[in-house]
Amino acid sequence: MTLNTRAYEASRSEVQPQQVTATRALLKKVVKYRALLLMTLPGVLYLLINNYLPMFGVVIAFKNINFAKGIWGSDWVGFKNFEYLFKTTDAYIITRNTILYNVVFIILTTVFAIGLAIMLNEIKNRFLSRMFQSFILLPYLISTVIVGYLVLSFLDVESGFINTSILPMLGMNSIEWYAETKYWPYILTIVHTWKDAGYLCVIYLAAIIGIDQEYYEAATIDGANRWQQMWGVTLPLITPVITIMSLLAIGRIFYSDFGLFYQVPLNTGALMPVTNTIDTYVYRALMNLGDFGMASAAGLYQSLVGFILVMISNFIVKKVNSENALF
Repeated sequence: MTLNTRAYEASRSEVQPQQVTATRALLKKVVKYRALLLMTLPGVLYLLINNYLPMFGVVIAFKNINFAKGIWGSDWVGFKNFEYLFKTTDAYIITRNTILYNVVFIILTTVFAIGLAIMLNEIKNRFLSRMFQSFILLPYLISTVIVGYLVLSFLDVESGFINTSILPMLGMNSIEWYAETKYWPYILTIVHTWKDAGYLCVIYLAAIIGIDQEYYEAATIDGANRWQQMWGVTLPLITPVITIMSLLAIGRIFYSDFGLFYQVPLNTGALMPVTNTIDTYVYRALMNLGDFGMASAAGLYQSLVGFILVMISNFIVKKVNSENALF
């Protein structure tokens, strides 16, 4: 037996016991945390079935789907399905609307959610705190279809609350809300903030509650008032949570809330210039043309752009403060 062979056998004999030890340690952890692992199993299965298995459908974006031939048997068309989004005359409008609305939504929703969370944290009565949390979260749980009709009850020309009660008190004439595009960027922003701020508020409230009270006690001893404590203690300590939620929102900046832009304006044609986004445009095209390849191409395009934006945003955050980065 040569010297090299002996060295190999010796190293192999050393590695095998280490592998056995590592395997035993892993099995012990599995047995120890078996209850927690079983609790996570439904979530993992849902993630696999709902998020990962459909990823095989990405191939539809590159094919001219013919259901008689099946997905795999359909003709390969390369990037032709993507041309629909980029060559259409509405490409600029739908992209502009999607991005600008989402930028405004991210900023306003974050600001309002943090403000609401800080105010809720100041309520010491447990019953009142829980009640207000429920009221704030309730709009997030309401179907967008219902929200659309709630907005209609305010804005309807003949029977809407604003036209029949508010505007006459101000000496103003009725406004045809569903025919005037200039009002809808504000209406959609208000509705989105009202509907989604409650969800983020609960997340930020949980982060605020988790802050060690010793920080506030130290700030009080130093003479800081409640406003100074908010800026010097609360906001810096929940910055990692704010960063994570903002990064996740940036990842969906090329997606739009379909219900908000389709159901709330009631799919009114006159409002298309300010309510048409990538999602609503693809939906209308899918309903009219039945082109599944084009719809899949749009979804893949949105996902890739979102992924790239998350990576870039996370890289910037990591350069500024690595502790606040998502990964």
